[in-house]
Amino acid sequence: MQTSRGVMSGLTTTPMTQSSTAIAEIKNYILAKGLQPGDALPTESQLCTDLGVSRSSVREAVRTLVALDIVEVRHGHGMFVGKVSMRPMVESLLFRGLLNPGDDHRGLRDIVEVRITLDNALTEPVTQAWKNRQDPELDQIVEQMDLHAQKGELFTDQDRRFHMRLLEPLDNHLFLHLTEAFWAVHTLTVPLLGAPRPEDMVATARAHQDMLQAARAGDAQAYRQAVTQHYAPLLAALT
Repeated sequence: MQTSRGVMSGLTTTPMTQSSTAIAEIKNYILAKGLQPGDALPTESQLCTDLGVSRSSVREAVRTLVALDIVEVRHGHGMFVGKVSMRPMVESLLFRGLLNPGDDHRGLRDIVEVRITLDNALTEPVTQAWKNRQDPELDQIVEQMDLHAQKGELFTDQDRRFHMRLLEPLDNHLFLHLTEAFWAVHTLTVPLLGAPRPEDMVATARAHQDMLQAARAGDAQAYRQAVTQHYAPLLAALT
């Protein structure tokens, strides 16, 4: 395995164990080979030989990389590059939000504030990307949200699809991945508040419609106002 040994380890002066060396080298291998999610990795035995480390060190390294969603182990088939998703961050943020003693809503308030900040920061690129842009699928999503809200039903799936679809035209897809991660944490923790009021669901659905209309009009100010309306019911429930 030809890797740029030291690229990862050179970032720290702390002596590296065999396991941490293996972790760094497997990452380097993925980068050096230009591998993508789903591509095959060398076998465990090959990694031991190439890295000059014990089998236990390789196994420990693989376990760590699996937890980080960098490596995927398919039993009976081998090891592959993982999805490298935001899942580990989501799980960490969710757990962190549950650790706040004496304030069950502190973690959720923090997450909502981050979502608001991110949505507002993306106002300009979103309104530029969506100005005069038509998308029947997004129109249908908004209509479904309104129908569910009018019936007093949750529209979690439509909410996710709305935010993901809205960011797809942007050049920087990291925005989309970050939004999806915080959306996931948000959605998993909202049940702590109990069932939302019917009027809040209607207001939230309407705010999504306003966001889309403002984006298509290229109106940044109206878009920010719609974002504020979007989160207002939730913030009120958290105070």
